[in-house]
Amino acid sequence: MRVLVVTAVPVERDAVTRAFTDGPEVVRAPGAELHRAGGFDVLAGGAGPASAAAAAAFGLASGSYGLVISAGIGGGFAPGAPVGSLAVASAIVAADLGAETPDGFVPVTALGFGRERFEPPPALVREVAAATGAVTGDILTVSTVTGSADRAAALRAAHPDAVAEAMEGFGVAEAADRLRVPVLEIRAVSNAVGPRDRDAWRIGDALAALADAFGKLTPVLEGWTHHDRLD
Repeated sequence: MRVLVVTAVPVERDAVTRAFTDGPEVVRAPGAELHRAGGFDVLAGGAGPASAAAAAAFGLASGSYGLVISAGIGGGFAPGAPVGSLAVASAIVAADLGAETPDGFVPVTALGFGRERFEPPPALVREVAAATGAVTGDILTVSTVTGSADRAAALRAAHPDAVAEAMEGFGVAEAADRLRVPVLEIRAVSNAVGPRDRDAWRIGDALAALADAFGKLTPVLEGWTHHDRLD
């Protein structure tokens, strides 16, 4: 089974491929540059859900894939996902897709159109979490990274199962859904969701955790049978 991995930036892409000794081999396809290693085709598609969706669509169109993974670093909601930990999405949620009203934020589904969440295969989520030591829960996709305690509290109130936030997962999931390809999101936590404190960020540690996680994925995916995919 071929697996497409979509990251935002090259340093995340390189962390994924660093987990393997057999690459990367660079393969250029229309609209995408794939770095192939360890059975994974990895591309850096840009920041934000729109860029992620476009990159994932081009990547998926370049070949036949059994799974697409949105991967990279992100913010973690304390105390469940501390800096340096790993999170796997049980649901990929568009946290700011909707409308502001006098009564507060209304998600797009409550407006009567669109969708706000995708759910990766539960069996795969459980197996990846067990293999990597990751926490599981909602991973929120936002177009504006959280930078205040008030916004972090509002997100937690609206999404009590949230463990992390990032900017690309929902875009990747939208593209995967169009082609009926299962999706997974994996985030290594580089900072706490809340006030921006660059001195507290641990990007290097998060990238190392991301590489370590992908080094443990191959046996999980090899054991992911057709029956499991239907779960």
